[in-house]
Amino acid sequence: MENKKFVALQIIYLLGLSLIFCLSVAITDGGMRILHPKAESEAEEENSGMQTYIVWVKKPVRRLFSESHEHLESWYKSFLPKSFANSKEVMDQRMVYAYHHVATGFAAKLTAEEVKEMETKDGFISAHQDRILPLHTTHSPNFLGLYQNLGLWKGSDYGEGIIIGVLDTGITPGHPSFNDEGVGPPPAKWKGKCDFNGTFCNNKLIGARSFQGGKTTGAPPVDLEGHGTHTSSTAGGNFVKGANVFGMAKGTASGMAPYAHLAMYQVCSEQGCSESDIVAAMDTAVADGVDVLSLSLGGGSAPFYADGIAVGAFGAIQKGIFVSCSAGNSGPFYGSLSNEAPWILTVGASTIDRSIRATAKLGNGQEYDGESLFQDKNFSSNLLPLVYAGAYSNDSTALCDVGTLNGVEGKVVLCERGGGIGRIAKGEEVKRAGGAAMILMNEDTDGYSTLADAHALPATHVSYAAGVSIKAYINSTSTPMATILFKGTVIGDQNAPEVTSFSSRGPSMASPGILKPDIIGPGVSVLAAWPVSVDNGTESTATFNMVSGTSMSCPHLSGIAALLKSSHPDWSPAAIKSAMMTTADVANLGGKPIVDETLTPADIFATGAGHINPPKADDPGLIYDTKPVDYIPYLCGLNYTDNQIQIITQQTVKCSEVGVIPEAQLNYPSFSIIFQDLSQSQAYTRTVTNVGPANSTYNLDLMLPGKIGMSVNPAQLKFTEVGQTITYQAEFIPEDGAGKDAPFYQGYLRWFSDQHSVTSPISVIFDTQQ
Repeated sequence: MENKKFVALQIIYLLGLSLIFCLSVAITDGGMRILHPKAESEAEEENSGMQTYIVWVKKPVRRLFSESHEHLESWYKSFLPKSFANSKEVMDQRMVYAYHHVATGFAAKLTAEEVKEMETKDGFISAHQDRILPLHTTHSPNFLGLYQNLGLWKGSDYGEGIIIGVLDTGITPGHPSFNDEGVGPPPAKWKGKCDFNGTFCNNKLIGARSFQGGKTTGAPPVDLEGHGTHTSSTAGGNFVKGANVFGMAKGTASGMAPYAHLAMYQVCSEQGCSESDIVAAMDTAVADGVDVLSLSLGGGSAPFYADGIAVGAFGAIQKGIFVSCSAGNSGPFYGSLSNEAPWILTVGASTIDRSIRATAKLGNGQEYDGESLFQDKNFSSNLLPLVYAGAYSNDSTALCDVGTLNGVEGKVVLCERGGGIGRIAKGEEVKRAGGAAMILMNEDTDGYSTLADAHALPATHVSYAAGVSIKAYINSTSTPMATILFKGTVIGDQNAPEVTSFSSRGPSMASPGILKPDIIGPGVSVLAAWPVSVDNGTESTATFNMVSGTSMSCPHLSGIAALLKSSHPDWSPAAIKSAMMTTADVANLGGKPIVDETLTPADIFATGAGHINPPKADDPGLIYDTKPVDYIPYLCGLNYTDNQIQIITQQTVKCSEVGVIPEAQLNYPSFSIIFQDLSQSQAYTRTVTNVGPANSTYNLDLMLPGKIGMSVNPAQLKFTEVGQTITYQAEFIPEDGAGKDAPFYQGYLRWFSDQHSVTSPISVIFDTQQ
């Protein structure tokens, strides 16, 4: 497995983002004005060659246009073809969105020829076709060290007064997770609106809008997919006693910030999540007054000026809004990340210490632990005939594809994971063919990462190694037998947190000099609110489900960001990110290094800084702060043009005047060093701000990254004031043989005092063409 990873890293620049979960979403309007009541039909657009384009332009000259929404829209309309510029009806049909807050530009329905004509106009920067992006689809608060009436929850008032904006598939109003018991009224700054009728919106759910292809249907953002309900309740759901699914994982469910306010911006439908809708929703959310933006969706790697989420996020952080995004579900392959911009918190996924245990017991007495959310209490422990689905047929049969199975009546069927067929769908096929139960085995790349699903029949999901052993047993006897033993909720896995196989890995392709992902958090078999009952229960609105994905880890970090913002209202988005990263855990509950799906130590491109530790993040000691203006010389260092940078920053930029810095010089809480010339060392500075005790002394601790020596000056930091800053320099010095024994190295730089430990992870990649 490790050799495969190393080879994959060496061909990193040839890798694309393989999207394995393409559940999609559509958006709402808020803060910005939707410009047309009707859209031309899809058939008319196709026949005319029209498509939706996102168009980036320069800010208008102030003496000609004011900054008002109306004048800005007039400026945008001046770029549209003259053939319909004087027709309000056609103009309203063609213009989709006008962006006002997070970006300077608009979305419009245009032909390729019309875009080409637009390129000649003064103020035009670029245009690209709208993209459809995929989603990255109770016990976790305690696992993260959050307890009622104690510590960070108590100190932050459970996130009270903080507004979390969630961009997703919508929300289920009336669910107990969104009741407002104990939640105060929204702050006076809130300017958003609720498109639900009646009393569905309250002090918890304070905003609900819907964006779908530039159309306002008037329909409320009801969640038909479940994804948005789940992520919203994970970030900021209120306390709900007795939460469970199939009677499993019973307890009090809550989000990370149970007294925070929630605002839903519906940007995804079953057709997908439109990039133009996403930017419109971010634009609206900023105007509404959110404090945190949570996006569990994203596309492949792209330059930041061509990535609507990156552009919108920069506009948000300029207003002091924290942006948390999922890393993607395309692991375990290197270079598979989404949402790589350094002003975004990029979140990978890991397990918690709870499993819903289902054990495969074989006729030879061997037992293999797996997971299943559906625990059939009436399923007999007596052994049944066992058959491998692919024993006498083709690959699609081994995968238990729809309509492929026969002759399995009354048997336990071993199915292989993968093939683009849903895990639950495989069980449905076994059930259709009369099978009694299913053992679902992993693919090689998924290793030991298993998931608790609401299967349609008695089942267990086991590791690849277990599956290989079960196959060998089947081949060893003429009468293979098996059954499944359901053991319910088991808490205390000492391997947790474990990086799951699907969590996308770094390094960043858009900016290799920034270490990504930033951090990992719970994203496997997460219990949270769901629109409907998955266990056929109808007596309660307290419906929950377990779902996995970086979509689930992202809202955990969004909610924790809300807690930190409530606890430290003066902290910038970069300061909050720094506090999370420099205090993250790199050891599991057993005190050993965090492992990945192979059960071997996870590398830095899987974990980033490590696993979130909220109580420690509340008191980090030192922070690495970054102002929005600090990103400009960094963007110049990416060799972006002045106009491309202006798309991101919404201000005129001249790199020849502001200067250029290498990526690794950005004041980031981690180091990502790329060596192309091993004959020269590399030196970078970092500036830390004291947010701990006024009189503090920090000493240096280094874990050298492989055959790379380091020199840090000064080697001791002495503070006498809160808010005081000190700059240090770290030099990275290649030693003989560096890069010949491994494609990358990892280490850390740690400042420690008698009260705090502030850790910056280090990655070193070699691109020497040797």
